[in-house]
Amino acid sequence: MKEALFFKKLKHKKVSCFLCNHFCTIKDGERGFCGVRENKEGVLYTLVYGRPVAEHVDPIEKKPLFHFQPGSFSLSIATAGCNFRCLHCQNAAISQPSPAEVASASYVEPKEIVNLALKSGAKSISYTYTEPTIFFEYALDIAKLAKEKGLKNTFITNGYMSKEALEAIRPYLDAANVDLKSFSEDFYKKICSAGIKPVLENLKLMKKYGIWVEVTTLIIPTLNDDEKNLTKIADFIYKELGRDVPWHISAFYPTYKLVDLPPTGAELLYRGIDIGRKRGLHYVYSGNIPGDKNENTYCFNCHKLLIERYSYRIVKNIIKDSKCPDCGTEIAGVWN
Repeated sequence: MKEALFFKKLKHKKVSCFLCNHFCTIKDGERGFCGVRENKEGVLYTLVYGRPVAEHVDPIEKKPLFHFQPGSFSLSIATAGCNFRCLHCQNAAISQPSPAEVASASYVEPKEIVNLALKSGAKSISYTYTEPTIFFEYALDIAKLAKEKGLKNTFITNGYMSKEALEAIRPYLDAANVDLKSFSEDFYKKICSAGIKPVLENLKLMKKYGIWVEVTTLIIPTLNDDEKNLTKIADFIYKELGRDVPWHISAFYPTYKLVDLPPTGAELLYRGIDIGRKRGLHYVYSGNIPGDKNENTYCFNCHKLLIERYSYRIVKNIIKDSKCPDCGTEIAGVWN
């Protein structure tokens, strides 16, 4: 147990947590919305510092990050807990643990995580599977050490962290894939128990700060698959983030509390991809349909196939010095 960052003391041993945009007021002996930060006698503690529940070496494409060190591997870690309660969570066993399960994992020092990454040959460390904001203190300490050793740091995130938290991780964060789950406040409230505005603001801040950003939207039939919603997402990316920001449109499979809905058909993904491209985005990808041609990266100028993928595997990559070898067009990304 470690004293948390981003809180202030209030009267009657209450604390105000400002790690994320829930801005919880927590009474003595209680936990915040995330379930992993506890007030003890007027001091807020993180219960998951040094307690990873998942450690895997993944292709960076699995995050998904398609324009960030393609073909490389990333040590992916997570602790228990989350500040969203998504009804379709694929990792609910670790994102929504019981109170007793929160700090049950064995302790692992930040330097041990960095050493694991180096030994594995990974080029980066990804804070993923659950929301990295909720294990922020642990992620920050790892990220600082990783940076010293030449490793990159990536957040796979719902984008709900506070501005203060984003400012703190900013010097060490190289890339982020942010879930933009819908462009509807009602969807965020009903499906995720959160709000959309902080996500939009943090996306703009990340772009402003020079963090490489990619966006993912999971298309859930009947909930966020309408043309108006997809068009609003595409327009936001184009106008606020830039046409070179990749948009991953992924297929939903029934899970957790949404098992009564059908899986996403390919035609829904293709409609979203078509909308994104027509709205001016240069890189729109399909997800969760292995072998689909929309997993590939093409030059937006001459349409040359540049990176061929099969699921998370790079089949070929002919980008030369960040440019299309045929027409010389600059292909946005972090290639080295």
